Amino acid sequence: MNTRWDLILVGAGLANGLIAWRLKQRQPALNVLLLEAGPTPGGNHTWSYHHGDLSPAQHAWLAPLVVHRWDDYDVFFPALTRTVAGSYYSVTSERFADIISQALGEQLLTHTMITQLTPTSVTLKDGRTLEARAVIDGQGYRPSPYLTVGLQAFLGQQWQLERPHGLTRPRLMDATVDQQGGYRFVYTLPLSATELLIEDTHYIDQATLKAQQARDNIRLYASAQGWQLETLQREEQGNLPITLTGNHQAFWQAAQGQPCSGLRGGLFHPTTGYSLPQAVALADLIATQASFTPESLYRLVHRFASQRWREQRFFRMLNRMLFLAGPADKRWQVMQRFYGLNDGLIARFYAGKLTLADQARLLTGKPPVPVREALQAVLKQTPRL
Repeated sequence: MNTRWDLILVGAGLANGLIAWRLKQRQPALNVLLLEAGPTPGGNHTWSYHHGDLSPAQHAWLAPLVVHRWDDYDVFFPALTRTVAGSYYSVTSERFADIISQALGEQLLTHTMITQLTPTSVTLKDGRTLEARAVIDGQGYRPSPYLTVGLQAFLGQQWQLERPHGLTRPRLMDATVDQQGGYRFVYTLPLSATELLIEDTHYIDQATLKAQQARDNIRLYASAQGWQLETLQREEQGNLPITLTGNHQAFWQAAQGQPCSGLRGGLFHPTTGYSLPQAVALADLIATQASFTPESLYRLVHRFASQRWREQRFFRMLNRMLFLAGPADKRWQVMQRFYGLNDGLIARFYAGKLTLADQARLLTGKPPVPVREALQAVLKQTPRL
């Protein structure tokens, strides 16, 4: 079949945007089309990652997207305050949109709604059908009966302050705040001397975070820190899935041969919900392929996802302890204990590369939740939230 497009990527979020950009770098002769329903690729997001999450080569090709970098970060808990060594990076949706738009030119279509997709075609809202050798669905997370998840629900606001805030590094977690019925912390990035991104973040069982409550929480937190909020520059909100258990094979069988990427393919850190490192790795993998057929891409991404699912088994067990063991307003104790461990273990945790010694260290000593409930959570295979 003669087609105009070698590959159509549906959804111009992080995963598909990186795939399109990496293919432009590695195989510029390919006819790749990136479709986005919204006005710009990337939407309204801030993506962050730790230095150990990527290889040196991946850091190098991702560097044009990085807007902020810090050498270390702080965490705050009722019985622990600590600065953790290790670089931390942030990519903004504005930079992402600029880079992707310039690289793709006319091969990026925004404001483009679709009504149907198949592994080889996309039907647009205006009735047109676009055909390709293969189509990748990257339209974001979709709940599945084959995955049991909790959520990292957050609302973030970027503020211009009246005066300098004095922060020199991010506050990745300030869990000294009122827990409000679950594990809650405030996440703060110093973007300039007078600009802050402040996120009110909750690990909760269902998508029940109320936007106005989160906005009020941010104002109260800023006031307690002595920060004078002047101009709200932007606001973002989201729910990141946190995997507890599931049937990964059935999850992929439900895709019925449709290649997927990013959150759509279950590709995210099981405990943080962060997807950038896996999106980078998948973009690298796809950019090396010589054949773009639905069958080959489906097998490729399925193998990639299955390998990570196996590697994440220990993390899912920890997630069950966090969500299912002990009182909800005491969940912070699990993270406080974690941040008392050494820098190397913490870095490997975020990179998803825990050693057997790391796993043993995480499980030794007195657990921060009741022993009986911890054991029940560890052994539970199909928890109900």
